[in-house]
Amino acid sequence: MRLYWELARYGFRRTAIYRSAALSGAITNTFFGFLRAYTFIALFQTRGEVGGYVLADALAFTFITQGMAALIALWAWWPIAETVQTGQVASDLSRPYDYQFAWLAQDYGRALFQLVARSVPPFVVGMIAFGITVPTDPLIWLAIIPSIVLAVAVSFGWRFILNLTTFWWIDQRGIANTSMLVATLFSGFLVPLAMWPDGVREVVYALPFASMVAIPIDVFLGKLQGVDLVAALALQAFWAVVLLALGRLVLSAALHKLVVQGG
Repeated sequence: MRLYWELARYGFRRTAIYRSAALSGAITNTFFGFLRAYTFIALFQTRGEVGGYVLADALAFTFITQGMAALIALWAWWPIAETVQTGQVASDLSRPYDYQFAWLAQDYGRALFQLVARSVPPFVVGMIAFGITVPTDPLIWLAIIPSIVLAVAVSFGWRFILNLTTFWWIDQRGIANTSMLVATLFSGFLVPLAMWPDGVREVVYALPFASMVAIPIDVFLGKLQGVDLVAALALQAFWAVVLLALGRLVLSAALHKLVVQGG
């Protein structure tokens, strides 16, 4: 466990090196947060409630999602693919640790830095500019921690599998563009899943993408209570286990494709 703790610290420190990138990313996320916020303001001028969301919920949703963009890293995380392309993966696989867990530990370190540097600032600006409030119920704060931890695990499981496709396709750009579209649409990043049509909403909510974005936000906004809250956290845990297990199967298949010169 000490090894994976150190890898998590390494992931944090490696991400923290790029402070200027984090600052510019936070500013960009905040800017687009304002654009999206005024879109919701225009929507709610004619409707008092949409899918159980009032304007205050929609504004909070906007700045939370802008902050989560870097936290769950659905759109620009290809370090494993890069090691495959450079051949470094051969030495990584020879090291005395579990390959998947080592990357997961580093990703938690990365996510912690992004939470502080790029998730909190846009939300704080949203609080100042639009009067967004934080939950006062202690249960919500107790639930949001495991929800975020599981969201990162689900996201990592998805990204790990996508990165491993480089063993077959070498260039990940096609997979990257397709996966970005799918994740952005079905995670509830653009529009709350609660606003989706009946029938479609339930199906999309059951997919792993909702566990990355929609569920943590609904937990934070207090939309999930009691049995619904427990069920949502269980769904996140389910997808974390499934995707991590699937990642191990894909890794096993990928190793059969790996050719190392001289061995």
